[in-house]
Amino acid sequence: MTTQPRPTTTLTADEARRIALRAQGLLGAPDRRAGVRGVLRHLGAVQLDTISVLARSHELVPYARLGAVGRQAVEAAYWTDAHAFEYWSHAACILPIEEWPHFAFRRRAYRNRPHWHHELPDGAYDQVIKQLRAEGPLTATELGGAKKTNDWWDWSGTKVAVERALMYGEVVCVERRGWKRVYDLAERAVPDALLHDELDDAECLRRLVRLAGESLGVGTRADIADYHRLKAEQVDAVIADSGLVPVEVEGWGRPAWADPAALATPPRGRHRTTLLSPFDSLIWERARTERIFGFTHRLEAYVPKPKRVHGYFAMPVLAGGRLVGRVDPAREGRTLVARQVTLDGPRAVPAVAQALVEAATWVNCTNVRVERVDAPELREALGRELAGLLG
Repeated sequence: MTTQPRPTTTLTADEARRIALRAQGLLGAPDRRAGVRGVLRHLGAVQLDTISVLARSHELVPYARLGAVGRQAVEAAYWTDAHAFEYWSHAACILPIEEWPHFAFRRRAYRNRPHWHHELPDGAYDQVIKQLRAEGPLTATELGGAKKTNDWWDWSGTKVAVERALMYGEVVCVERRGWKRVYDLAERAVPDALLHDELDDAECLRRLVRLAGESLGVGTRADIADYHRLKAEQVDAVIADSGLVPVEVEGWGRPAWADPAALATPPRGRHRTTLLSPFDSLIWERARTERIFGFTHRLEAYVPKPKRVHGYFAMPVLAGGRLVGRVDPAREGRTLVARQVTLDGPRAVPAVAQALVEAATWVNCTNVRVERVDAPELREALGRELAGLLG
């Protein structure tokens, strides 16, 4: 473990919270001119997920920061003009194309991996590369089929080959079409200056640790490692040379590092009031979310229904720089349905109502219906607030 220099800066827990919110683009005026692409660069990674309730998570992330940005505009911003690529970061993520060189360490690690869960049939890898070179960008189905049976894990040889080529960096996912990955050769999809800029592992790790620190504002070793799913020892090896500075945060009880730019000016500005995707990078790491916000967040989509506490896709509500409740949403025609609402007391009612109405407008709903409020005594107040906002 690297010996940490004695911190010269001490932050209160409240200062650390505000620094984190600003670093995540949720405190202060958003840069609307930079738009969705600016959000992606600012965060460094936007997670993808198959679940779509109001919208998919990679749409909800810029919405939370910019407001009602058009959903088609979101997709175009990610995928046109070779602006981004999909790869394994925190999970499957959309990443700024300029970060391609910094994932060389992970591509090399995949190439050196001793075993795989799927067998690669002889000749399948070369056939996929040959077909992409001849025909241009294709889905796994267009390449010859994604699955052998209807079981999601039962990949065809073609799917195994193209996914392995993606992990190796010979193939790139250049967009999602109907949620299917569209693959192309990296030599076509990645600008030459980036494609051939092969950095060693230490250079890659230094950059990703620095990026994580900038995106978090301030974080512990575990926070920084989790952002791009690095190992603790990888962070320890480079953090002293990453440009991040050691700080002490009151109440955290563990070493922390901060982006020097985040310490240069006090974090001030307008707070966003919004629903957050459970896959939003503000709340990726449960221990960090509990430490900063005193809020226990857990995605329950994969929890058996009888054991769910807050609902299938409970979305935390951010207001005033705090997490003040949860909403488990659904859509029925032009109605946004709040199947379950959790409120952190009466003061949360106006914010939750505002977040619901703004989200409804974004997805072209004209009405909001609340089915269940965990604090029944607040149901009437929430209904009045919604009625006032909906007119």
